[in-house]
This record gives sequence, C-alpha cells and structure tokens, in this order.
Amino acid sequence: MPKLRVHGFSISIDGYGAGPSQDLNNPLGIGGIALHDWAFATRTFRKMFGMDGGTTGIDDDFAERGFNNVGAWIMGRNMFGPIRGPWPDDAWKGWWGNNPPYHTPVFVLTNHPRASITMNGGTAFHFVTDGIYAALQRAVDAANGQDVRLGGGISTIRQYLSERLGRPGQGAAPRAEGVAAGRSCFPALARRMSS
Repeated sequence: MPKLRVHGFSISIDGYGAGPSQDLNNPLGIGGIALHDWAFATRTFRKMFGMDGGTTGIDDDFAERGFNNVGAWIMGRNMFGPIRGPWPDDAWKGWWGNNPPYHTPVFVLTNHPRASITMNGGTAFHFVTDGIYAALQRAVDAANGQDVRLGGGISTIRQYLSERLGRPGQGAAPRAEGVAAGRSCFPALARRMSS
C-alpha cells in the first residue's frame, strides 16, 4: 500500500517551516532558507541540481531516503510560487527552472484553475482545485504503487496531517531566529512560545 510521506521538510525548534514575506527573492520567506542549510550541503541535493560533491553521512542518508520509492508529489501553491490570486498568465513554471528536481507528477493545491505543465526530466505539474482528498487520489493513481511525498508548504502539510493522512518524517533545524513571524507547523505551540 502506498504511503503519503512528509520527509525532509525542515522545521525550526519552535515549529516554523517558512519565514514571513515570501517573494521572488525569498522563496521560503525571509530567513526560511536557513532552515534547509543542512540539506543544501548534501550530495543528494547537490546532485538534484546538477552539481558535484556534497556532504555524506547522516544528513545525506536522510535526504536520500526521502526520494526513495516516490512516484508522485503534492505541494501547496505557495511552494510552487509566490503568485497569489488568479494566475495572471502561464509564464510562471515554478522556482526550479526547466528541469525541476521531482521527475514525477506533482499535484499543486490551488483555488485557481490552470492547465498542467510538462517540464524536462519527467516532472509534470497538475493544478488541483477540488481539495486535498482529490489531490491525494490523483497522486496515488499517478504514483503506480509507489509512495506520494508531501513537499510542503506548512499549510499543506498541516492539512494532511490534521486529517491523519500523512506520515511525518520531518527534520528539525536547530534554529529559531529569523522565522518566528512566518508559517508555523504547530500554531498552538507557536502561540504558547511567543506569549
């Protein structure tokens, strides 16, 4: 039976997974990129982006496991890009260039319809407007018996976990600075820690 997995999504020790004010210069919000420093240095992530080298060891092992047996992804619209509201046109194709690192079908949760986009390397972005259950069913069907990975962002992960649909496998980043006004994975905890 395929699993719905959250794997390698970093959160700060106080529960934040993104910083505030996402824009073209800050894809993970202000300060959010620091949460993923551990991953960007690994051989697995460097290879995904066409670079040589990278660290090996426990972080790389963890990162590599996150891509094993994944046949489809689900992500929220904010993870796909910074555009809010109706799509102004079809120009935006994600943060990753012509060859995104997914190499599988990716189902993007959104309130605004858009035609699917086929990219180089086997990634195809499909925009789902009828909710998390519909996206999950489409992803499971597309995954051909492999697992489905939740890529984020925080709101998407929280929606699936609150419905008890996903299996967490998150990594905690040992930092709390710079993201405390962003998106919390655990809003009740964030409220308690800030009061």
